Amino acid sequence: MELLVKIERHLRATGMPRTRFGRDTVNDPRLVDDMRRGRVPGADVRARIERALAGARAQ
Repeated sequence: MELLVKIERHLRATGMPRTRFGRDTVNDPRLVDDMRRGRVPGADVRARIERALAGARAQ
């Protein structure tokens, strides 16, 4: 599944603002907006996002 789709689902499910997700995950409040415009995160950022999403699912 595409990473942005996972993020969007997480945001809808939790009600978390997109800027908060980016700031908490990779210290970049524009992360989600940039990804919506086509930004492709590098391997390190991608791994941090995946860990954050996995941690949220585990709770």
